[in-house]
Order: sequence, then C-alpha cells, then structure tokens
Amino acid sequence: MRIFGVNIPDNKRIEIALRYVYGVGPLVSARALAAAKVEVSKKAKDLTADEVLRIQNFIEKTYPVEGELRQLVRGNINRLKELQTYRGTRHARRLPARGQRTRTNSRTVRGNVRKTAGSGKRKVDLK
Repeated sequence: MRIFGVNIPDNKRIEIALRYVYGVGPLVSARALAAAKVEVSKKAKDLTADEVLRIQNFIEKTYPVEGELRQLVRGNINRLKELQTYRGTRHARRLPARGQRTRTNSRTVRGNVRKTAGSGKRKVDLK
C-alpha cells in the first residue's frame, strides 16, 4: 500500500505504519486515525480503500508531509543562511547547529573526517 508516495508495511499496525511517512509521528498518526474513525489496532493490509482515503485526506488537509515539508525545512535553512545568522553559518559549514561540542563527537555531521594522526583507528599489534 502507498500513502503520499511511500510504501507502507502491510503487516504492521496502521498506527505504526503511518510513521513511515516523513512528517507523521505518533501524535499525527493517532489524530489522523481518530479523525478518520479507523481502529488503531488494525493492520495496514486490512484497511479498506475508503479508510485509506479518509486518513490521507485528513493528513493532507491538516499537516505538511513528505515533499511539501522537506521544501519548508529546506526553505527555512536557506533563509537562515541568507540572513547569515549563527545557525545559518553552521548549516553552511556542515557543523552542528544546536550547541553541541565539536572537539569530539561531531563526526557524523562532518562526514566522519579524522584530521589528526592519533585520533582515528589504528592497527594494534597484539603479542
């Protein structure tokens, strides 16, 4: 089954399966199911076409999801960059933007770069 262009897993409860859509979390999922009057414990494969349509219509009217939400987030980051705010410059340099330390533990954001000789993996000879 596809909702908003995302493949929804069939054998999970619909409450969990909806979370595969970008922008749909636990709260949005629960609200959508309540508004569409769909049982929370139902599996995704057991939904009728009418129920899927009601869920999709509610989410589409109420919340930005998938491509629309990604566009909003990208636009917000670009606005910060253009204004040259601190957060914008951190995004531009691909560094942590929310106050995390960078001396250690920012390898994920930096792309796992090891610049100094002793900071990375090295082979240890065990005798």
